[in-house]
Amino acid sequence: MTDTAVLRQRAPEQPPRTTPPRRARHVPAGLLRTARPRQWVKNVLVVAAPAAAGELFSTHALGRLALVFVLFTACAAAVYLVNDARDAEADRAHPVKRHRPVAAGQVPVPLAYAVGGVLGVLAPALAAWLCPPPVAALLTAYLAMQLAYCVSLKHVLVVDLAVVTTGFLMRAMIGGLALGIPLSRWFLITTGFGALFMVAAKRYSEAVQMAGKGGATRALLTEYTTGYLRFVWQLAAGVAVLGYCLWAMEEGGVPHTSVLPWRQLSMVAFVLAVLRYAVFADRGTAGEPEDVVLRDRALALIGVVWLAMYGLAVANW
Repeated sequence: MTDTAVLRQRAPEQPPRTTPPRRARHVPAGLLRTARPRQWVKNVLVVAAPAAAGELFSTHALGRLALVFVLFTACAAAVYLVNDARDAEADRAHPVKRHRPVAAGQVPVPLAYAVGGVLGVLAPALAAWLCPPPVAALLTAYLAMQLAYCVSLKHVLVVDLAVVTTGFLMRAMIGGLALGIPLSRWFLITTGFGALFMVAAKRYSEAVQMAGKGGATRALLTEYTTGYLRFVWQLAAGVAVLGYCLWAMEEGGVPHTSVLPWRQLSMVAFVLAVLRYAVFADRGTAGEPEDVVLRDRALALIGVVWLAMYGLAVANW
């Protein structure tokens, strides 16, 4: 036996690698992806009621709204985690959803359930401790409604639209509840039907895009007709515009001291925004609302102008 062979024979064994497995290293990132960070922008609606009441810019209000934003985001993340864990098997057979972390095996199903359960319990508990009682009650109701949606309500015609719309409305209401701000009827009507407009427009776009193709991103879409979904988003858009115009034309006993009638002028920007959004709905390209706004510069500009006029109207400048 040569010296080289002896050295090879006596060479110490290499110590085992201490680098964690690829799957274990990517679990935190998978959990974050499952929590849908892109959807968190919807939770900015928590500032809607305080902004409408002109009570947004104070240290107390901003601190309380930041807390409510985090708690609502935690609740939404809990729902996404439970939903993806429950639908993991079905998602694996879907050409797009199979890339979700739970369906792809990046996040184990039991872990997704566990993290979702912890967030779902912790967020309302913290709300009960740190916020007024109505906030905890609304978060609990949101969780119950969304979990029921994941289990069965998403398969019920019309009810699925109502549940998603109510989720948006709850986001808009919770900021007012956190600060003890009364919610006006015009605020609830405009926000509720505005949300229904966007939800129905998204469903309509999905139905148009899947027409003539095998399979659907949502099984329930096969039971809706495009004509019905078009009727819903058109009706919702009309009611939202009417509610906003009635608010703008009603002074509410507040003396008019502003330089220009910003409340009435803001109607123009609001109607233009709805009409511009309806262009994408009619084409069948109205996907996620935030994507529609961000990819269309004209709509984004109209939105900025409306926000400015609305702010001036609320501030009575």
